[in-house]
Amino acid sequence: MRQEPASPIAPPAHAPSTGGTETAQGAWLVFGAALAWSFGGAIARGLETSDPWTVVAWRSVFAALFLLGFMLWRDGPAGTLRLFRTMGLPGVAVACCFATASISFVVALGHTSVANILLMQAGVPLIAALLGVVFLSENVDRVTWAAIFAVISGIAVMVSDSFAASVSFMGDGLALLIAVVFAAATVITRRNAGVRMTPAVCTGVLIGAVVGLTLSESLAVSGPDLVLLLLFGALNLGLGMALFVTGARLIPSALAALISTTEPVLGPVWVWLIHAEVPAPRTLAGGALVFAALIGHILWQWRKSRRMALPLPN
Repeated sequence: MRQEPASPIAPPAHAPSTGGTETAQGAWLVFGAALAWSFGGAIARGLETSDPWTVVAWRSVFAALFLLGFMLWRDGPAGTLRLFRTMGLPGVAVACCFATASISFVVALGHTSVANILLMQAGVPLIAALLGVVFLSENVDRVTWAAIFAVISGIAVMVSDSFAASVSFMGDGLALLIAVVFAAATVITRRNAGVRMTPAVCTGVLIGAVVGLTLSESLAVSGPDLVLLLLFGALNLGLGMALFVTGARLIPSALAALISTTEPVLGPVWVWLIHAEVPAPRTLAGGALVFAALIGHILWQWRKSRRMALPLPN
């Protein structure tokens, strides 16, 4: 049987082999997740509710309902229950990672700027690549490393205006925590490619719901806020997580994290279009650098795959 061309980041020996079609599907699913997540800042900007724990509670509840409904529709009641029973320790670990990330994101917004959070998220591809090398023995080639550092540089340019602002240890610490646990979830999902992680992320948002309900001052919100919280939970968080854990198991960890960096690039664009906040010139310049790095890496991978697929000369 003819083998598919190798990915630029070779999967670990214990992971199932990934064909070109599955790799493309995984990349598109992760991109869809980043697209859904990128609306988070624009939605949060429109909320009138000031208590972050109330936002965490409602967002997590709506995300959990979306994910549970999706699994019931796809797998039926018996299949959904079986998925929860078989997710094992990897699923619990992913649940804890996403619970930590989703809670930290909302709380961090009250202590530091969105720009600082985006800067920390720029480190996710590098952290995921390092974790992949250590725990999965993945080989990251020089072109992918160059793309990762270009992405980090681009987002650093985007948020460089914030360097003069006062630093919040708690806010920036939470932002760094988001990057670390997100990278860890990416690697765990890749390492356990045979495990369905949708029940894991559902468990993660249920943890967030319990924390939010426990710490919130009041769950009373206005009608417009309830609609925004529905979008914030079901589409931004729930749909984004479902797409990510489905796609991340099909592609290498560093590549999944690299594609997901489209979230902090597109985020300011939606704020600009929805709230008429024009991005700063540095934001536009940094975003252009990130997109150039991503597109360049995708074109390089496509060209390499085509070249390897050509028959060898006699």
